[in-house]
Amino acid sequence: MKEEKNGTLGIIIAIVTFAAAVSAAVTAFLVVNEKKKRDEEELERYLDCSIQ
Repeated sequence: MKEEKNGTLGIIIAIVTFAAAVSAAVTAFLVVNEKKKRDEEELERYLDCSIQ
């Protein structure tokens, strides 16, 4: 009985850990993409202003 509880608890912890890792990876991907987009927009604005 005790071994079943430990196994179930281990599986639950593994699932929560996996979900947290996936969430962190998705968040990092979105942050990097957003920063890249902002940098490109800033560069475009700078180039437009410097041409005029």
